Amino acid sequence: MYTQRLKELRKQHHLSQEELANILHCSQRAYSHWENGVRHLPIDMLIALAQYYHISTDYILGLSDEGYIYLYGENQGNRYF
Repeated sequence: MYTQRLKELRKQHHLSQEELANILHCSQRAYSHWENGVRHLPIDMLIALAQYYHISTDYILGLSDEGYIYLYGENQGNRYF
């Protein structure tokens, strides 16, 4: 389930729930509910978290173990996000 990934990602980035909630422009209580599985994570917050951490939404949801998005393009070069 994604709740464990949310907690792991937050801790890997040395953030408290309150700090991350401020980044996401939500309350600490709302974030805590998502991280603890009390409420479902809204899609807009899933996308915001993926963008903030530079990872795929699939990784957060537990659908992939590949966290970073690999891009290849003429103007991009080889880059990991």
